[in-house]
Amino acid sequence: MNPKKGYTELIKTEAKRLGFLSCGISKAEFLEEEAPRLEKWLNQNMHGEMRYMENHFDKRLDPTKLVEGSKSVVSLLLNYFPSEQQNPESYKISKYAYGTDYHFVIKDKLKSLLSFIQEEIGEVHGRAFVDSAPVLDKAWAARSGLGWVGKHSNLLTQQVGSFYFIAELIIDLELEYDSPVTDHCGTCTACIDACPTEAIVEPYVVDGSKCISYFTIELKDSIPSAFHGKFDDWMFGCDVCQDVCPWNRFSKPHQEPLFNPHPELLSMTKKDWEEITEDFFRQVFKKSAVKRTKYTGLKRNIDLLSS
Repeated sequence: MNPKKGYTELIKTEAKRLGFLSCGISKAEFLEEEAPRLEKWLNQNMHGEMRYMENHFDKRLDPTKLVEGSKSVVSLLLNYFPSEQQNPESYKISKYAYGTDYHFVIKDKLKSLLSFIQEEIGEVHGRAFVDSAPVLDKAWAARSGLGWVGKHSNLLTQQVGSFYFIAELIIDLELEYDSPVTDHCGTCTACIDACPTEAIVEPYVVDGSKCISYFTIELKDSIPSAFHGKFDDWMFGCDVCQDVCPWNRFSKPHQEPLFNPHPELLSMTKKDWEEITEDFFRQVFKKSAVKRTKYTGLKRNIDLLSS
């Protein structure tokens, strides 16, 4: 049996057992197509105050500079679409932040997968990445045949839409590589038309500095007055471009108990949020990605929405 084929099947089977939605593999090499796009995006200041996006340009485009001796990028998807959603009369939180912070949940699964590879195959070196290092995860997932990058710049699949996390294992093992799939956005412009702040400036290009997620999470200064009244009740993140995407009618609820929301989260009203205390914030969001914006940031967002 071809060892590369056997190893590839072994890894994909274990990824499935660990609860990942899907697993695709591509050769670790320089991302030639993405290089000029990233450079242009940065030169146009579409990253706003996210200065970290300017760092490690070479490593962002070439995993062999990030992980010495790397041969393969194993891309994985983990579903987070919830079975229940917030009270429609509430201020809104992005669905990915309903439960336990995904960094912890996925990192544990990736460590288990890497340990499995080392036990079953032998001396394999690599690193796990969950949105925490200079890795262009959507580009790698698309290269690995897990979907295509849609006009809203999120990864899309015909089977389950786009409500999932992307993670990678970059390892020094040669495997069988998958092929990209075709783009199925067609003439649809639902995401572009629906964006409350017109952040999707052209198909496949999002001006990060105009995105509601950027304003409510990344921006530490006060929100520019030009964008007041345009947040459509989003106090942390934004799902508008995904919610309107026709492919997301195929989204199915996740099976990960750690992603289940804190009970309080689903029942709260706008009035409840307006009266939120720091103690309550700590209690409800103790292990949540919402901690990133801190109590002061969330309060700033709520105050802006309620004014």
